[in-house]
Amino acid sequence: MIHFDVSPQLLALYIPLLGALLISLAGRWPDLRELVTLLTAGVLLYVVAGMAPAVLADGFWASFAKAPALKLAEVLPGVWLELKVEPLGMLFALIASSLWILNSIYSIGYMRGNHEKNQTRFYVCFALAIASVMGLAFAGNLFTLFVFYEALTLTTYPLVAHKGSAEAIRSARTYLGILVVTSVCFLLAGIIGTYVFTGGDMTFRPGGVFRRALADGSLTAPTLGILFVLYMYGIGKAALMPVHRWLPAAMVAPTPVSALLHAVAVVKAGVFTVLKVIVYVFGPAVLVRYGVGDWLIYVAGATILIASCIALFQDNLKRRLAYSTVSQLSYVIIAAALLSPLSITAAALHIAAHAFGKITLFFAAGSIYTAAHKTEISQLDGIGRRMPITMAAFTIGSLSMIGLPPTAGFVSKWYLLQATWETDAPFVLVVVILSTLLNAAYFLPIVYRAFFVAEPRHHHEPHQSSADGDFGDSGDHHGHDAHDHGEAPWPIVVALSCTALATIVFFFYSDLAIGLANQLRSGLP
Repeated sequence: MIHFDVSPQLLALYIPLLGALLISLAGRWPDLRELVTLLTAGVLLYVVAGMAPAVLADGFWASFAKAPALKLAEVLPGVWLELKVEPLGMLFALIASSLWILNSIYSIGYMRGNHEKNQTRFYVCFALAIASVMGLAFAGNLFTLFVFYEALTLTTYPLVAHKGSAEAIRSARTYLGILVVTSVCFLLAGIIGTYVFTGGDMTFRPGGVFRRALADGSLTAPTLGILFVLYMYGIGKAALMPVHRWLPAAMVAPTPVSALLHAVAVVKAGVFTVLKVIVYVFGPAVLVRYGVGDWLIYVAGATILIASCIALFQDNLKRRLAYSTVSQLSYVIIAAALLSPLSITAAALHIAAHAFGKITLFFAAGSIYTAAHKTEISQLDGIGRRMPITMAAFTIGSLSMIGLPPTAGFVSKWYLLQATWETDAPFVLVVVILSTLLNAAYFLPIVYRAFFVAEPRHHHEPHQSSADGDFGDSGDHHGHDAHDHGEAPWPIVVALSCTALATIVFFFYSDLAIGLANQLRSGLP
C-alpha cells in the first residue's frame, strides 16, 4: 500500500527527482537544462532550510517521540519505507542541498570549459544522487537507510564512469564493486541481525534498539560486538581502511563529481551513517557498558595516520586530496568512537566543516586543470601569480584541513580536542597532533610552490598521471596554451570563491551547525 503526502521531507525527496526528469527533457537546450538544475537546487534548499527551525526548537525530542514516521510504502509485511526528520539528518540535508547549488554553478563552467560530452546525463545523475541523499538523510529506519544508501551508489556509478575510457570503466567497477560488496555482505547482514534480535524493530531510537534484547539475554555482548563490526565495515562509504580503495579509484571522474563524492554526498553519506548507527541503533551508553566498540578508535586512528602518510607522497593533486579525504573521514569516526556527548557533537560538526573545506580544494584543482591543464603538484610552480583567486581559495581550504583559524576546520577540531580531554583519550590526542602536522606537511608545500616559487621559463607538457585517467577529464582543450592561462571561466571562480568564503564564515557563524549538533547530543539518554 502506497501513501501520498506533501510533507517537507517528502518534498525534499521529490524535488530532485522531478528536477532530473525536467533536466532530461531540456537536454537539447543547454541553457535551459542548466537553468532547471539551478532552480531545482534552489527550491530544494528552500524546502530543507524550512524544516530547520522545528528541529532546533526546545521541545523537539518530546514531539519526536510522539510523532509517527511518514510511511511511504510497505515493501514486506511490517517493513516500511519511512521518513522522519532528526537533527543529524537535518544537518546532512542542509550541507548537501546548499552545496548542490554551488556545485551546479561550478559544473556549468567546468563542463563547458572542458567541452565534456554527455552533459545532460551528468546533470540527471547528479540530481538523482541528491535525491538519494535526501532519502538517506531523512530515513526513519534501517531498511529505508539501506535502500537509499544503495541508490546513492548506483546513481553515482555513471558519474564516476563519465569519461567512458577503459581506465574510467575499470575505476568505476572498483568503486561499485567495493561499495556493493561491503554493503550487501556486511551492512545488510547487520541489518538482518538487528531485525532478528529486536523482534523486527529497525526504527532509529536515541540510545539504541538493543537494550531489551541485552536485558533479557537474547543478545549477548560478543554477538553485539559482531553486529557492530558488520555495520562499521558494511558502511564502505566511510572509507575505513582497508575498504578505502574505491575512493582514490573514483578520482578518474570529472572534478565536479569528485566534489560530489568528497564533500556533498558519498563520503558524507558514509560517516553520517556511521554516526547515525552509533547514536540510534547501538547507543553510546550501550557501547560503553559492553566495551564492544573500543577497537574502532584504534582502526580509525590508524586510518588517519596511514592515509596522511600516503597523501604526503602523491604528486597527482587529486590523488593527494583523495587520501586526505580518507584521513579526514576517520576524524568523524574516531570522534564518534569516543562515545561521549561532546565527541558526538564534534563528529557531527566535522561532517559540516570538512564539506566546505574539501569542496573548495577540489574546486581549485578543477580550476587549475581547466585553465592550465596541470594535474601534478610538481607542475604548479608560480601558478598562484596567474591564478591568484583559485590559489587563495586553495590556501583557505588547506588551512581548514589543517584545522587552523579562522576556518571551519578549527571549529570541529576544537570540539574534538575538548572531547579527547574530557574522555581522557591520550591515543586520540596523539593522533590528532600527528595528523595535524602531516596535513600541514602535504598542503603547505603546494601553497608555497604556487606563490613563492618562480614559474619555469621553458615549458613542456609533462606526463599526465595515468592514475587519474588524464585527471578524469576527457574534454578537447582546443589548443589552449598553458602559458596563456589566467583564471578559469567565471562560474568556476564564483563557485570556489563562495565555498572558500563559506569556510571562513563557518568559523564566525556556526550557530546553526552547532545548534543541530547540540540538539543531537541532547537527545541521548
